[in-house]
Amino acid sequence: MRRLVSLGALAVLVALLAACGSGGRSTTTATTKPRPHPKPDPAGPVGPVSVTVLDGDLARRIGGAVVEVGGRRARTNGRGVAALTAKLGSDEVTVVRQGYSTLRRTVDFHLHRHPTLRIYQPDLQWPLYGADDARTEAQTQIKLRPPFRIVWSRGLHSLVEFPASVVDGVAYIGNFHAVMTAISMSDGKILWRHVTSGYPGMGSSPAVAGEEVVYHTMDGHVYVLDARTGHVIWSWDDGGSAIESSPIVRDGVDYFGEQDGVVYALDLRTHKVVWSHATGAKVTSSAAISGGTLYIGDYDGRLWALSLENGDTRWIGQVNGRIYGTPAVAGGRVFVPSSTGDSLTAFSTSGSRLWSYTAGYYVYSSPAVWGGRVFFGSYDGYFYCLSAASGGLLWRAYAGGPISGAVTVVDGVAYAGSFAHRILGIGAATGRLLMTFPHGEYVPVSGNGSRLLLHGYSRIWAVEPRRLGR
Repeated sequence: MRRLVSLGALAVLVALLAACGSGGRSTTTATTKPRPHPKPDPAGPVGPVSVTVLDGDLARRIGGAVVEVGGRRARTNGRGVAALTAKLGSDEVTVVRQGYSTLRRTVDFHLHRHPTLRIYQPDLQWPLYGADDARTEAQTQIKLRPPFRIVWSRGLHSLVEFPASVVDGVAYIGNFHAVMTAISMSDGKILWRHVTSGYPGMGSSPAVAGEEVVYHTMDGHVYVLDARTGHVIWSWDDGGSAIESSPIVRDGVDYFGEQDGVVYALDLRTHKVVWSHATGAKVTSSAAISGGTLYIGDYDGRLWALSLENGDTRWIGQVNGRIYGTPAVAGGRVFVPSSTGDSLTAFSTSGSRLWSYTAGYYVYSSPAVWGGRVFFGSYDGYFYCLSAASGGLLWRAYAGGPISGAVTVVDGVAYAGSFAHRILGIGAATGRLLMTFPHGEYVPVSGNGSRLLLHGYSRIWAVEPRRLGR
């Protein structure tokens, strides 16, 4: 009994010593805070995805493109594939690559873990009449030459006097009844069609500016459509005077002339006229822009050089007849067709008259400039090639009928359509006939880096180079 008491006393003593060693803090029970439950991710679950990036025209995989999804970035490898994690739902994908237009597209990664996106080189597009702001009618970056094979064809139900504008795999084209159609370049499928109210008629090409399609009508309207849907964003009325000028959009401003003789600069963002300039004569010519100067012709045979900023006159050149077509600017020269003057005239960009060449009949055709040469057609049925420096004749080819529309040059081949209902393709440097296409009428060709579009009276054909065995 005494031994049990001693053991009990020893236990109490050990407990007291432990309490003293702890600085007086209780050590009876250690409490552990419960771990908080993870908060649900408001963005939803994430997981591994991959994005394949292709050149939309050339169908090639693109390495070195930066793909961003939800703040996460990855670069495409040599096979054009970027691997990263992303929200498994809808999210915006941005693709950036030097030499290409930036792509922003919403992708549902819940449905598509491995999407393929296409980006496009601006140099391989045809965004407006004349191919570029200077209206040279020459596309120097597209590498497509005859012989061709037809990939698809599409009827447009009415006269097509002016060519399609082609951007990012879609051709936008209007007919005489002002029906604007968007067509897939891959298969000819109609993506949308916009019928202009009242069928006022259309005598020009559209222009593609960003996500918008701009076109003009013969009752004096400017229309701006959503390029993806064809829905009208807004429109502007000049008071009823017909507009035959094809639009040219620079920094959000559309420049054009109308039949009452007024040249306009219309801001497509503010919907207001920035400036207007009265020429005093009918204008059907489209405007060409080079540097800070706008060039446009009128029916009194005057070539107007106007300030792009405020419309002030910089100089006026005179030719020997009406200017119906559009001037082209290249190499410090402005090349101007004269319909009733039967001629093509060259001015320096400072206003000096350099030379003039007289053809056999009307020159309605807008010229093309390429490789130090200038090309145009005449109602005498001939397709002409002159030295841009001297105006000397280098070659001419008989087209079988009057040439009224603009001529074009693509990959060193000069094209002209004629009222003989055919298109000629001629070596621009040699004058040698390379192709005859059994359809044609006005402007012959537009396209992109993948395919050319050959234009007939009311139908277009998509063609690509014929390869061995095909």
